[in-house]
This record gives sequence, structure tokens and C-alpha cells, in this order.
Amino acid sequence: MKISENAQEQLELLWIISEENQALQPTDTQSPGDYQELVQLGLVVYASNQPLLTETGKHEAAMAIRRHRLAERLFSDVLTTDSALMEDRACSLEHALFDGIDESICTLLGHPTACPHGKPIPPGRCCEQMRTTINPLISPLKELKRGQSGRIAYLHMDNPNQLRKLMAMGVLPGVPIRVKETYPSFVFEAGYSQFAVDEEIASDIYIRL
Repeated sequence: MKISENAQEQLELLWIISEENQALQPTDTQSPGDYQELVQLGLVVYASNQPLLTETGKHEAAMAIRRHRLAERLFSDVLTTDSALMEDRACSLEHALFDGIDESICTLLGHPTACPHGKPIPPGRCCEQMRTTINPLISPLKELKRGQSGRIAYLHMDNPNQLRKLMAMGVLPGVPIRVKETYPSFVFEAGYSQFAVDEEIASDIYIRL
């Protein structure tokens, strides 16, 4: 369904109001003319002068929210974008995540269930398939089993000193990695060296399988 960028933003607002119980602000418009495109597409109806999502509208709105929050995760987890810039960039990117691109990004990120702000990401078809047939392309080291291998995709750590230490030792994106042990610590080979880290650090090293 072809929906303008402005209408997608309106869908997100209505979804947040109805699903996350956030009230309309005084500056939020509510007249029928403001949602004309959504009404014409059968995504919104009016009751007591209030815009309400139809069943089809709820689905389209959930997918709009999903694209936005996946974009936030991409900027936060992979591109390590400053939080002050993340929202604007996510708003720009979300409108391009059609034709399966959102599913590719979701799979790349390991089917996240929440955005960087802790708000839920509505699941897509790829998330349902993942439960039975599809493994994520990227997983944190802590979820790998003994003998699994891949390449380091990225490091996502809140502790910059720990991040610099690992990178100085050669734990870098693109380096081949193989898990040797998972208990009591995570032991892995990266390049020509062997390392042992605890579960917290293993949670911050993401591997492309």
C-alpha cells in the first residue's frame, strides 16, 4: 500500500496513542482534514470527532512503528550514532525500509524486540519465521556455541576503555573468530590470538555467522 511520508508519521502517532496509551497533546491535530489520506485509504475512521485506526490501519501503523524503531536500532547498534542525532536520522531512514529491506535489517540485527529507548518493536514475518527456520545473521558472542565460527561484525560497549583495550588486542570488526569454550568463561580465537572474556563482554561482541 502506497502511503505518503506524512501519512506514515500520522499512523505512528495514532498507534502510540492507541497502543501505548499516550494522550494527544494540545498541538496534535484531530480534524478530519488532517487525516484525509488515511481516511481515503480506509486506515482511519472518525468516532466522536476522534481519529481511530481501522484493523487494516492498526497493521499499517504497527509496521510504520516497526520501521522507525528498527532504524533506531541500526543507528544505535551498528552505526553507533550519537543519541542526539539518532531520532532525526531514524525518521529519514524509516521511509526507505520497504520491499523487504526492513526484514533484512531485522534479521541482520538478530530480530530485536525493543528499540534503544526500551519501547517494543512490533514483530514482522521474519521474526515469526525465525522462531522455526531462520537464524539471525548476527548474534552476540554469548549466544554462540562451542565450535561456532564467523567474523566480528561490531563491538557495542558502554565502557570506552574496555572497547579500546579489545581493539588494541586485535578484536576488530572483520576479524575471523571461533568459539573454543563457553564455560566458565567465553574463550575464542580471533585472528592468531586466543582470548577469554566474561559473559558481560561476550554480550557486547557481535558476530556475523
